[in-house]
Amino acid sequence: MGYAVTIAIDQILEQLKRVKGPDLSGNIVDLGLVSDIAASNDQVAFSITVPADRAAQLEPLRAAAEKAALAAPGVAKALVTLTADSKEQPAPVRSAPSIEQAAAVPPPMQKQAPQPQSATRAPVPGVGAIIAVASGKGGVGKSTTSVNIALGLQARGLKVGILDADIYGPSLPRLLNISGRPQSGGDRVLIPLEGHGLKVMSMGFMVDEDTATVWRGPMIMQALTQMLREVAWGELDVLIVDMPPGTGDAQLTMAQNVPLAGAVIVSTPQDLALIDARKGLNMFRKVDVPILGIIENMSYFSCPDCDGRHAIFGHGGARAEAERIGAPFLGEVPLVMQIRETSDSGTPIVVSDPESVQAQIYRDIAGLIWDRLTEERMLAGGHG
Repeated sequence: MGYAVTIAIDQILEQLKRVKGPDLSGNIVDLGLVSDIAASNDQVAFSITVPADRAAQLEPLRAAAEKAALAAPGVAKALVTLTADSKEQPAPVRSAPSIEQAAAVPPPMQKQAPQPQSATRAPVPGVGAIIAVASGKGGVGKSTTSVNIALGLQARGLKVGILDADIYGPSLPRLLNISGRPQSGGDRVLIPLEGHGLKVMSMGFMVDEDTATVWRGPMIMQALTQMLREVAWGELDVLIVDMPPGTGDAQLTMAQNVPLAGAVIVSTPQDLALIDARKGLNMFRKVDVPILGIIENMSYFSCPDCDGRHAIFGHGGARAEAERIGAPFLGEVPLVMQIRETSDSGTPIVVSDPESVQAQIYRDIAGLIWDRLTEERMLAGGHG
């Protein structure tokens, strides 16, 4: 069931007419600089097209537009991004009454406006360490692994949160059996939802499960930034970021702008998955993010009838790759029906069957990740 739209686009546009253009003449609406307006419940998202060579200096314009949008009736949250028009032509206003309708037709791609250098990798208050769990491609079980790692770290007595950074295909609401919408706290920050003791934030809480979110890059990055930095995470020892699959612009920008303490790569044993996993490894290394280790998921099929092991996707490929590149190998997770069943039911195996062999595998991997993170902190002159 979708969320009802409670804010009107025309009222937002009226508020935005109060914001002057880049040269302090006219307003951003009449100048045709506002585009891709989408509203859902009490939230609105839109872009402002600005000259590419001045984008970095026009952050005050973006902030003014955000403040103006928040003054519209019913608006509690505004996602506002600057986009650079390569043709230097103002973009026409394209408004939609809801995110659902905005998702129907993909908007044209535009280059992301440069961000101020001072904001690069700024720490998140209260969060001790941020760990990215990534994969070079989808379908390797990264989200299931992320959740069970987070619960494994929690089992060690740590305070843990998890951010679902996959805007297009958020999985955490289903994996943790969480529904509802985050409430706004003081200073317009969002209160994360909780599942099995984890603090959780996901775009899946904002948009109905059946709704396709089709946003261009800058809008995605603005949403990710707000889900990371405008959320009342409280005091956390570690925040797990379930990264989007692949190594595209969104993933690279996250790696460059989020203060990651390290990254974990998830792969299956087969050659095709390993090829993509190498791309993920190289991406993090290029931006100086430590590789905490590689996990081989679906390492073998554990047959419940014959008690045998079957290498459906091959076996040992991720371990061999870790040895080849000098990265830690964190462990093998078998292909077991119980892991799939507990994930589908929203009760991950680490909490639903903590005494099982599979739950112990995840806890052991979480322990190795924490130990490796502590080593990295010591090497960097920190303390852990």
